[in-house]
Amino acid sequence: MTTTQILENARSAKAQAMLLDTEQKNAALLKMADALLEDCDEILAANAIDVQNSRGIISDVMIDRLTLSKERIAQMAQGIRDVAALPDPVGNVLSSYERPDGLLIEKVAVPIGVTAIIYESRPNVTSDAAALSLKSGNVSVLRVGKEAHNSAKAIVNALRKALAECNLPENLINLVEDTTRASATELMQAVGYVDLLIPRGGAGLINACLENAKVPCIQTGTGICHIFVDESADFSMALDIIENAKTSRPSVCNALESLIVHKNIANDFLPLVKERLVTNRPENAVELRCDELSYNIIGGVKAGENDFDTEFLDYILAVSVAENVNEAITHIGKHSTGHSESIITQNEKNARLFTAAVDSSAVYVNASTRFTDGGEFGLGCEMGISTQKLHARGPMGLCELTTYKYIIRGQGHIR
Repeated sequence: MTTTQILENARSAKAQAMLLDTEQKNAALLKMADALLEDCDEILAANAIDVQNSRGIISDVMIDRLTLSKERIAQMAQGIRDVAALPDPVGNVLSSYERPDGLLIEKVAVPIGVTAIIYESRPNVTSDAAALSLKSGNVSVLRVGKEAHNSAKAIVNALRKALAECNLPENLINLVEDTTRASATELMQAVGYVDLLIPRGGAGLINACLENAKVPCIQTGTGICHIFVDESADFSMALDIIENAKTSRPSVCNALESLIVHKNIANDFLPLVKERLVTNRPENAVELRCDELSYNIIGGVKAGENDFDTEFLDYILAVSVAENVNEAITHIGKHSTGHSESIITQNEKNARLFTAAVDSSAVYVNASTRFTDGGEFGLGCEMGISTQKLHARGPMGLCELTTYKYIIRGQGHIR
């Protein structure tokens, strides 16, 4: 089926999606969760083909993003159930007021329509995006990269089977069959078909969408995330947070990419960082790319011109030393992509300054950046992490997949 035909099918399903009540949507979501578990073997078989085809082409950490297991499929199913358990945002009256002439004005949350999601090698995004779109009354058009297409097709087959069992149109969830750049470009320019485009992937994908999209587009994803270790930081806490943020899953957008350490503790703290991330990790040692001050203390690799502006998505960490919290804030402002930043400190004044001055979608005090996630924020799952400021910012859940309209009630009012 051509991408144009898929878009036409999605548009034809939009009216029915918008009229589904909460009970219908939740019943379908629970069936979808069950279907993932029922089709687990088929999904894993398709995923094995994707993984085999990608070995030697993408990095090991990206292979980890691509790989599914029974546990990960169970997590995907639970994510759908979590979405079903959340309040339905559609129809919420956001504000209501009566004008002096008796005209009643209500601002009401409504679905956006057809949401197109372009994503790369993360099969779990398939079920997350489909579930969030359905619960928020939207039709989803999914376009996955070629590395994960077999996996996504098996997942979508299971989800559409569940829709059919609930007597709902299968075209509420759609998968683009063409994995060439042409289909991505077609979605970007599908005026009249796509109401919102959400790219979820690396800088190349995000920039391509921003440059070529003729439909409304959310800027998501790229995460050059920072942690600043203040001079008052608890060293043990800081080391635990840094290790978690960098190594628990380095291939995701909320992983730590740049560490900044206060000058007054650098001589004592940086050797501990090296011990924790390098010496104690012989199999997956982190390569430390250091500015001049940190290199003089712990060696490693001298940072190149672009290392503080790179989303490594790997066991690589840029390291620098700052004179104080203000210099750290300035550094983050220069190099951040507006995703997630954290300060480790026992100084409440510095914590308040950091959270007020750092202009990112998620700003932490004494916590790992890895919490920037729809599930961790209680959103069930997420459509992506928006790093822009208009319409949506941070993890995009159900509410971020709605817009609003005004409903005005009169009694024969004329102007």
